[in-house]
Amino acid sequence: MAVSSHIFGGGKQPRLGAAPVATPQVNATAPPVILPFSFIMSGLLALCTGVAWLVVRPELVAAYHYNQSIIAVTHLFVLGWICSVVMGAMYQLVPVALETHLYSPRLAWCQFVLHCVGFIGMVWTFHTWNMKQVGHFGSILALGVGLFVFNLVQTLRRVPKWNVIASAVAAALTWISFGVLAGLSIAAAKSFNDPDSASLSGDRTSLLLGALKAMAAWVARFDPISTMHAHAHLGVLGCFIMLIVGVSYKLVPMFTLSEIQNRARAVSSIALLNLGLAASFLAVLLRWRGKIACTLIVVAGLALYGLELTAILRTRKRRSFDWGIRLFLTGVTMLLPLSVLGVILSWPGLPLNALTGQLENLYGFLALIGVITPAIIGMLYKIIPFLVWFKSYSRQIGRARVPALADMYSASGQMLGFWAYLLGLSVTSVAIVATSTAAIRLGCALLALSLLTLLLNVGLMLNHFLKPKLKPVSPMVGAKPAACL
Repeated sequence: MAVSSHIFGGGKQPRLGAAPVATPQVNATAPPVILPFSFIMSGLLALCTGVAWLVVRPELVAAYHYNQSIIAVTHLFVLGWICSVVMGAMYQLVPVALETHLYSPRLAWCQFVLHCVGFIGMVWTFHTWNMKQVGHFGSILALGVGLFVFNLVQTLRRVPKWNVIASAVAAALTWISFGVLAGLSIAAAKSFNDPDSASLSGDRTSLLLGALKAMAAWVARFDPISTMHAHAHLGVLGCFIMLIVGVSYKLVPMFTLSEIQNRARAVSSIALLNLGLAASFLAVLLRWRGKIACTLIVVAGLALYGLELTAILRTRKRRSFDWGIRLFLTGVTMLLPLSVLGVILSWPGLPLNALTGQLENLYGFLALIGVITPAIIGMLYKIIPFLVWFKSYSRQIGRARVPALADMYSASGQMLGFWAYLLGLSVTSVAIVATSTAAIRLGCALLALSLLTLLLNVGLMLNHFLKPKLKPVSPMVGAKPAACL
């Protein structure tokens, strides 16, 4: 049953031994595959650059995170890697998973250009700590995010049947919008509190500058560490983890041949995550001692998600897990230590010392590299082969024998990458708490080895773009259909 091919925009598959048939077309709901590929390749480049940065400068995560270099590399991971891939994947998955059409591929291409210019400029100007230019490039990125949100909101308006996945996507779009606005507000506060910005008072755009200065003055009333942490929670928890939870309710049942077991539990998990995030944002921003209660609401939402995901996997028809699913589930499993760490850091009266600072570093590292990154890479091992297969072979069904999806990459390379990632994550996590730069470098080098196996596999997949591997149709066997994931 090629159920997964429908989700990724595939047409009907021919029967074995069938005579050549009319050329099947990619489902009309899916945008051109080059669009998501552009985002994905940009994201992979940013991920590799970020990990290489940590290999060269491991001291960045061995010291407290409020410095320009770690802020720069964090935004490289968040905006360059995670945002890029998530946006590209959403352009592909949201229309077909929700049985609608992408509102405007042209807007998506405009957003891609704005996004790349914005995040590259922000990372560089964070590194040089030029907050005025951070604001300028941040505005470019924000314009791109605005196009992204508008495009998907218009797409969601066409959804024939609203469900828990659509609710999670809508929530993620809301939180990423607030996260970008919060980031711009923080940049404005930093910029206008800089003495060098005083010369701007006579600018012709005094009305706009007046509004920005008023916003900067309001943001400056809050503790700068608290505003940074609140901003981070909007993006990481509100957008990315929300999407992992919501989209996995569709993709995990699809790839394991199962289904949602308790829709009320799935809906409740999304609702609790939204409630907990809203409360946590205010609690962190205001330094409220009761933020532990807000954290527990989030943990309750994640617990319901874990229960539902376990029930889905328990009733699956496909008993074995491939390495992509294992990597995704590893990322989801890391939500458990991340939740424990979140509760510890939310505890009232927690002393602010060197250990606490390193636990905060570990919390951010686990969220970005321990949870979100393996979850995304695991799904990329599903998405990329499908996109390549349909681009190169969908029109050849019935005319030639085409490779199965498993023939397009190396399973042994996946296995090596999986274990290297686990080992690298473990070593780096322990080293962060121990503030050992040598061990951090070793752990990040293992992560880089894992990424090398990913890049080699992506290269194998993309080779099917350049040199499709077709064989003559056997008169007795016929075309070979795409294998289910």
